[in-house]
Amino acid sequence: MTGVLLNQLENVKTRTEFSEFLLALLKDFRENQASWENQDLPSFLEAMSAWIEDMDGFYANQGKEIQTDIPWQIFADILFASRVYE
Repeated sequence: MTGVLLNQLENVKTRTEFSEFLLALLKDFRENQASWENQDLPSFLEAMSAWIEDMDGFYANQGKEIQTDIPWQIFADILFASRVYE
């Protein structure tokens, strides 16, 4: 499934594609949980925070420019609302 996820990841451009990518992540977790380093919400969120802090290095190592206009508030809203949204 990782190849499928990477393909989807590189093609996320719209809200729908992002939502579909999240569902693909969930499916991958359910089917390949043993391959996930972070198997619970606290460690997943901690890893997310750590990756965000280090993301400049990731993009530099990939030879990619990082966007400077990332809508951080939207990501925060998504995560916060997901705590209670059914």
